[in-house]
Amino acid sequence: MGKDSFSDVALNYSNQKWEKSVSRENQIYRKLDDIRSDFARDYTRILHCNAYRRLKHKTQVFFATQNDHICTRIEHVNHVSSVSQTISQYLGLNTELTSAIAIGHDLGHAPFGHAGETVIKKIAQEHINDSFWHERNSLRFIDEIETLPDSNGRDTNMNLTYAVRDGIVSHCGEVDESGLFPREEKVDLLDINKPNQFPPFTWEACVVKVSDKVAYLGRDIEDAIRIGILTYSELKKLKLISGAPLKEINNTIIMHDFIVDLCSSSSPTNGICFSEKHFELINNIKKFNYETIYFHQRLENYKKYVDLVIRSIFDSLKFCHDGTNTPTVVKSHARFYPKFSEYFFAWLNKYSNVSTARGENSRLNNKIIYDLNDNIQYYQAIIDFITAMSDQFAIKIYNELTSF
Repeated sequence: MGKDSFSDVALNYSNQKWEKSVSRENQIYRKLDDIRSDFARDYTRILHCNAYRRLKHKTQVFFATQNDHICTRIEHVNHVSSVSQTISQYLGLNTELTSAIAIGHDLGHAPFGHAGETVIKKIAQEHINDSFWHERNSLRFIDEIETLPDSNGRDTNMNLTYAVRDGIVSHCGEVDESGLFPREEKVDLLDINKPNQFPPFTWEACVVKVSDKVAYLGRDIEDAIRIGILTYSELKKLKLISGAPLKEINNTIIMHDFIVDLCSSSSPTNGICFSEKHFELINNIKKFNYETIYFHQRLENYKKYVDLVIRSIFDSLKFCHDGTNTPTVVKSHARFYPKFSEYFFAWLNKYSNVSTARGENSRLNNKIIYDLNDNIQYYQAIIDFITAMSDQFAIKIYNELTSF
């Protein structure tokens, strides 16, 4: 236990999992003067994709459009990156892999945070008879939705490594007190059908999984204090949880204590773990947050508004379906709903089987993922379109739909 205690199991060239971890769906093009590793290339691909950019206007917990100091989804992703970088560097793990997983772990997250995810989950159950959970949706986005220009300037899917894709789809779920260990076998990630079904494939992904919890608990408390949700008596209770007062209630102190404890307690034998005291503390803080913050009455009107916005957009697009003629129907609404029509038409043109923008000289070289003859696939297209939206864009579309 201690510094560099995981160096022998870090994902590097000598690790038996290396070849499986750096594998990609397609051979990646190489630049003769490229100095980056496979995971560093994945990091920059994620950094430059549109889904990452939109995270700055997506809710983390509290709707942030009127307050620049409330945490947004992109800040959370960077917090997770910072925590996982610190832990993996101290333990002797591959920091390039943890960084790539961390900044990509919430790509494609629904607008309006978990309130938006809840609405989309219900829509998916009602219309496509499928479950929706944001880790799998993130995998869908990095595999099929997000594109970058290739060496010929054509929009091409990102084609990330197996280890990064695995870390992203495996990042959520609880952390057991007995320690988190990576699985040995390489599984088809598309066969994962529920959250936390498998542990991650690498130690680095295990670190990101734990860092996600460390990063959000303290920051959510800070934001709740800033907007006045927590009362004095609740703050007093928070200081006394787990029988040991916290030195101070702020994100820096909370993250520091958990990072140091995790680094001191973890080993290849024990797994990535906290001490018994800090494991109890993190569970008590999480319980406190759920009881006093996440289901606070002040958030109820916000949740109703989110439901109204997302369902209005979905229902409006749902009635545009007319098989392969759907893009024409969508375009016919441009007179009254110009943004609504323009952007969804472009979405179908890029990803559906009736694209008119393909050919030898086309800029599109991405996967076709929707058959518009199938209404289920069409509903999936709407769900993907909505989950790609930032909060601001979803509101803009909703206002356009309700204006005369």
